[in-house]
Amino acid sequence: MKKAKIIDELNKLFPNAGCELNHMTNFELLVAVILSAQCTDKRVNTVTAELFKEANTPEQFAKMPIEELEKKIYSCGFYHNKAKNIIAASKDICEKFNGEVPENYDDLVSLAGVGNKTANVVTSVAFGGDAFAVDTHVLRVSNRLQLVDTKNPDICMRQLKKYFDKKDWSRLHYQMVLFGRYKCKSQNPKCDGCPFQEMCKYYKEKRG
Repeated sequence: MKKAKIIDELNKLFPNAGCELNHMTNFELLVAVILSAQCTDKRVNTVTAELFKEANTPEQFAKMPIEELEKKIYSCGFYHNKAKNIIAASKDICEKFNGEVPENYDDLVSLAGVGNKTANVVTSVAFGGDAFAVDTHVLRVSNRLQLVDTKNPDICMRQLKKYFDKKDWSRLHYQMVLFGRYKCKSQNPKCDGCPFQEMCKYYKEKRG
């Protein structure tokens, strides 16, 4: 069965898959996930290692001038929007949620710069909830393995949630992220020895 094979092989490849963004608090995680859009976790970790020494609470970020934050996160890309969203989200957390990152999913997505992907990561990592975040890696792998046929991450998320059991969502998310990041890359994927050759659209097209 396709579902069982995917779960079994990813468990073998990445038995200890988890979040690679360094953080000490739920708020630090939220900031790191916002910064990770179109940016590598490695780069985000380098930036936040210095950033969080100077500010690591919503109160501190809410008061930070946007120009100052832009300079600190410049190398993560899209720094203007990310700085604006981090400051706006920080103000919302202070004013609406007593300075605590909300656990409720709808409350999370009400924060500036927090879409389904970010909310799912925070739900899973910070609160131990069942979530299936879809980033570029998960979207690419899902299409190549013919689990979905869409470029829309929200549609992909809904279809993956229907296909896989809820108890497997969070673990599979990180396993698919790592599989996409290190093996099933966008350019020059490592197809030799891949356990998913028989179901992979990319592999079939490449051979054809």
